[in-house]
Amino acid sequence: MNLRPDTDNYFELFINDIPLMDVRAPVEFDKGAFPSAANIPLLDDGQRQQIGIRYKNAGEQEAVELGLQLATPEIRAQRIKAWKDFCRQNPQGYLYCFRGGLRSRTTQSWIREQGVEFPLIKGGYKAMRRYLIDELETSIDAVPLVIVSGLTGSGKTRVLLQISRHIDFEGIASHRGSAFGRNAGDAQPSVIDWENRVSIEFLKHRYRFPDKPVFVEDESRRIGRICMPEYLYQKMQAAPRAILEVDIDDRIQLISEDYILDAWPQYQATHGDNAEIEFRRFVLDNLKRIQRRLGGEKYKMVNQCFESGLQGFFTNNSVAGFMDGIKILLTDYYDPMYRYQLAGKSAPIIFEGPEAEYLEWAESYLHG
Repeated sequence: MNLRPDTDNYFELFINDIPLMDVRAPVEFDKGAFPSAANIPLLDDGQRQQIGIRYKNAGEQEAVELGLQLATPEIRAQRIKAWKDFCRQNPQGYLYCFRGGLRSRTTQSWIREQGVEFPLIKGGYKAMRRYLIDELETSIDAVPLVIVSGLTGSGKTRVLLQISRHIDFEGIASHRGSAFGRNAGDAQPSVIDWENRVSIEFLKHRYRFPDKPVFVEDESRRIGRICMPEYLYQKMQAAPRAILEVDIDDRIQLISEDYILDAWPQYQATHGDNAEIEFRRFVLDNLKRIQRRLGGEKYKMVNQCFESGLQGFFTNNSVAGFMDGIKILLTDYYDPMYRYQLAGKSAPIIFEGPEAEYLEWAESYLHG
């Protein structure tokens, strides 16, 4: 039998999306993990806390003994079965705990007793996280960016996803990046999870397309509750911009599709009988978030439009009632804000055009 050695080749793990078995407690996993990792813990949250206290007060040996006491035959059998299933399904995988220490070795030992050899990752989660933080900074320095820019409702995300080399920050964040950007029933990842995934995406681009640009969408510092690393945000502010041009009627239609027609089935699937209540809250509460910046009179006008629009939508599935309110939001709030921000940027504009021309130009730019 060829036994695979333990590894600290983090580059190969991430670039190849190697399956990872995370044996940390669920509370640790929820704070931050990796996209190819499955959480199959050695200890649950309560056990981890008990053993941590024992380790601090009495040392490693006492902590190990407490762990053995907590691992009843039934619990041990459940853990081993889950680990063996993962090992069988992912023969090229690796396991890790926080530092690659006691929990990793214990897991290895228990499954080895069952005839299963499975390597661990040296340094564990802590070392891999440090690696991705460092590599993200390196990537941001090394990878040329092109910013997909354009007025709100231009369909920037739709265009971005059609470009062969791109990173979708909003998709990774499960948020569209605006006041109305939250996805129904789809919680945002932790900031650490977002950073890890973005770092891995950049790493793949550096490896596969060295010195070649990658397209990203114009973003503010925050995407929902995800705060973008400052050095990434500053790199984006200085990067050349390619502006997507779409007339206002098409933008209104795109917004009604993205935020009403496409969002409604998500609320039905997530909230069932309460879907109308929750969808109404989504529309009106998010509008209220920009009430102060929109101004009292304009807010009242848009709110009335949206109240009427919701009633018409629930009655006959028509978005017509939203159109006037969306137009006010664009012409009186989003468009002036975009133009003001664009005027304050010193970055060059390297292309302006509609979708078909934009996509043709983007591929030519990438492969030229």
